Amino acid sequence: MRTLCASTLIGEFFVIAFAGLVAMKDDSLSMGTVWTVCGIAMLLSVLLCGMITRPGGVQLGWALQIALIASGFVVPIMFFLGAVFAGLWWASIHFGRKVDEAKAKWAAQAESSGSSA
Repeated sequence: MRTLCASTLIGEFFVIAFAGLVAMKDDSLSMGTVWTVCGIAMLLSVLLCGMITRPGGVQLGWALQIALIASGFVVPIMFFLGAVFAGLWWASIHFGRKVDEAKAKWAAQAESSGSSA
């Protein structure tokens, strides 16, 4: 699960950076505000890569997905991109857990066949 979720978060890092570039063109937003918000979101996406397996890591990832979708009020394309990444986040968790279960099952089978020899 960790690898799939981290891949999604790194992709989000770049999307957030590009959304910040688009948001800078809005005259009603200051550059400092845009990059403070984007910088915090980018930092959170990188830090979450290492926190996925810890308690609350997946929930923080969902909070980031919601924030990405909500950023569509500033950069409208983010409604779409946020929804795409929320779907990728769900898939990363869902299929990542299945892969982890299969690996654990395979390791248990390998250990039991190795210890019986």
